[in-house]
Amino acid sequence: MEGKTILVTGAARRLGRAIALEMHGTGANIMVHYHQAGVQAEALVAELNSRRASSAACLQADLRQIDRLPELVAGTVDRFGRLDALVNNASSFFPTPLAEIDLAAWNELVGSNLQAPLFLTQAAAPHLIAAAGSVVNITDIHAERPLAGYPLYCAAKAGLLGLTRALAIELAPRVRVNAVAPGPILWPESEVFDGAAQAAIVAHTLLNRVGCPQDVARAVHYLLDDAAYVTGQVINVDGGRTAHL
Repeated sequence: MEGKTILVTGAARRLGRAIALEMHGTGANIMVHYHQAGVQAEALVAELNSRRASSAACLQADLRQIDRLPELVAGTVDRFGRLDALVNNASSFFPTPLAEIDLAAWNELVGSNLQAPLFLTQAAAPHLIAAAGSVVNITDIHAERPLAGYPLYCAAKAGLLGLTRALAIELAPRVRVNAVAPGPILWPESEVFDGAAQAAIVAHTLLNRVGCPQDVARAVHYLLDDAAYVTGQVINVDGGRTAHL
């Protein structure tokens, strides 16, 4: 990946940060997208540039604003001269009991988890085709096995999983499109899962523990750098949870 450029959405924190760090270690240039985490984004860029000068930059955008997405791609290409890979990581997550679902929740969850990856990939496609590049979408194991209380989030992630396979067809043979579906890696910051709920989830995970962000980052690394004959696929990084969920 040396000298190539990767745009990672939601890269300032959590899984996105781990992905950015992992891929920067391959020699790639990283464009760190952020929405509200500007301080963290700037700190990450400074850290990456201290390791390799002029190898990282950041751009702010609300990915739900479709008209901003071509600007995000153009800004990346202007900064680094090319775009070789896109990681659609940015995501919103919160419960939506059926009786409480409204248009605002729809716009937030579908907008961030499905609409943004679609239109950002559309904007990036000419550059990815020119580079024979790759896309990795971060889905969720609950895209295929829904989580009670989260019907809208699960539907949005299910849409992203279907979109992954559809885009693999649309962009073949020049661009590979795959997905990584995390299981219990980082607990939500909103503390929607209490200690008992967390313990129950771990108990249904074959490896009997939660994973770490680097587990997801290494899967993304594989799909971007080492999986030349893999497209339209999803890798569950879940400690075996989906084997008997």
